[in-house]
Amino acid sequence: MLLLDETLSPKLVARINDTYPGSLHVLDSKLDNSPDIEIWCYAKKQQLTIVTKDKDFLRYAI
Repeated sequence: MLLLDETLSPKLVARINDTYPGSLHVLDSKLDNSPDIEIWCYAKKQQLTIVTKDKDFLRYAI
């Protein structure tokens, strides 16, 4: 499952749901305007892959 960051449109969830069922947008998880580390920790706990245009997430991947 995927977690789309707020840098991406929430409308994308409906478009990818057939291929990636159960995917969410940060708005669905009430994580909009949350710090990146909070989104990272949520995604890790829920076993979600973050999809974003934000390069800041790279620091957590290392």
